[in-house]
Amino acid sequence: MDNFTTCVPEAMSREAFVGHFKDIYEHSPWVAERVFERGLSDDVASKQALAQAFAEEMLAASKDEQLALIKAHPDLAGKAAIAGTLTAASTSEQAGAGIQYCTDSEFAEFNKLNAAYKEKFGFPFIKAVKGSNRHAILAAFKQRIEHDKETEFRQALIEINKIASFRLADM
Repeated sequence: MDNFTTCVPEAMSREAFVGHFKDIYEHSPWVAERVFERGLSDDVASKQALAQAFAEEMLAASKDEQLALIKAHPDLAGKAAIAGTLTAASTSEQAGAGIQYCTDSEFAEFNKLNAAYKEKFGFPFIKAVKGSNRHAILAAFKQRIEHDKETEFRQALIEINKIASFRLADM
C-alpha cells in the first residue's frame, strides 16, 4: 500500500478524519474515532500503517463492540444486495466478486446458507470478497458453517480487518 494522495491523516481535524474514514468499518465510525483519539503521528501517512492502527483499535474493543461490528455487515448476496441498499463499498465489493451474476439456484443457496449461519452463530457470515468469486465464496461458506462459534467470531474479525485494509488501499 502507498501513501495517501487525497489527504494527510495526521494533519486532519478529528471531524475531518472521522468523516473521511468512518466507513472503513461497516457502519462503525467508532473505530475511526478511537484511532484519532489515540493520536496520529507521521507514521500513519502510509495506508498500511493506518490499516494497522485501525486493526489494533478494532481488536482492542470489547467483545460486545466487536459483535455489533460483525452484525453491522450485510449478508452476502442477501436482500440488501438485491434491493440495492448496501453501502457503496459493500456494493462494489460484492459486484467485484460477481455476486450479481449468481444464478437463481446460487442465490437460493446463499439465502439458505445465510439463514443457517445466522441461526447457528447469531451473526452474519463475513468474508472479504475482493479478488474472489461467487464459487469460492460459496465453498468458504460451506466449510466455515461447520466451525464452532468462537472460531467463526475470530474469523469474522480477521475478515473485517481484510475488508478495511482493502477499503483503505482503494482510497
